[in-house]
Amino acid sequence: MKIRGFTLVELLVTLAIVGILASAAIPMAELAVQRGKEQDLRQALREMRNAIDAYKQAGDDGRIARQPTESGYPRSLDELVSGVTDAKDIKSGKLYFLRRIPADPFAEATDKTGAGAWGLRSYASSRDDPKDGADVFDVYSRASGAGLNGVPYREW
Repeated sequence: MKIRGFTLVELLVTLAIVGILASAAIPMAELAVQRGKEQDLRQALREMRNAIDAYKQAGDDGRIARQPTESGYPRSLDELVSGVTDAKDIKSGKLYFLRRIPADPFAEATDKTGAGAWGLRSYASSRDDPKDGADVFDVYSRASGAGLNGVPYREW
């Protein structure tokens, strides 16, 4: 009577091959996750910066009432979501620039959404040392670390 089945050596060889394949696949999966987060960060920054630029353009066109001493940029990110009164057409209501403030995919889990997740740069601060102030000229990620391209997330 002949018994069919796998020998212990065949099982060990199979496990070794599966282990080698898994050790090669895990770093690729981690890289794909990081690329996805970086794409989300790029999209969120682009969306908010476009909204800030649209707000500034509406102010320059006279659709947003402002004082002569103001820069024309929004006072906060929340103002882009809550909207401002349209100075040219009060009957139409408000001008909205964002539906919501996007989440920072690299922020800590406790502070991932809302305006608090983002670093703010005012019009009066320098690019090298961004500080918040009376308005929002630009946004950046507060996340530490650098992207796959070697550029720190704060400088994107």
